[in-house]
Amino acid sequence: MAKKTEKVLPKSTQRSAPAMTQEAKESQLIALAYDLAEERMRSGVATSQEIVHFLKLGSTKDKIEREILERQKELVSAKTEALQSQKRIEELLANAVNAMKVYSGNGQDGDNEELY
Repeated sequence: MAKKTEKVLPKSTQRSAPAMTQEAKESQLIALAYDLAEERMRSGVATSQEIVHFLKLGSTKDKIEREILERQKELVSAKTEALQSQKRIEELLANAVNAMKVYSGNGQDGDNEELY
C-alpha cells in the first residue's frame, strides 16, 4: 500500500473562513491578490505590469495623491458635520423664538406643546 503524503498548500491557497460581509469578502480577495503578486515577484515570473503597479504604489506622487484624497474625505466629513450643526442651531433658535412668543403672550397656546 502506498504511503499518503499530505500536501502543504502555499499561503495564498490555504482556505480561511468565509466572509460574512461584502467588505470582508473584498478584503480577503485583495489579500489573496497581494499574496499571489508577492509569490510571482519572488519567483521571478511577475509581469512587467505587476512590477510597475507596485512601483507606482511606492512612488512619492502616489503617496501625495493618497494623502490628498484622505484630506478631501476629512473635508467632506467636516462639511457634513457643519451642515448638521447649522440645522440643529436653526431648530434651537426657532424653538427659542416660539418660546419667547408664548412667554410674552403673543403666541398661541398650541405653540408651547412643541417645547416639551
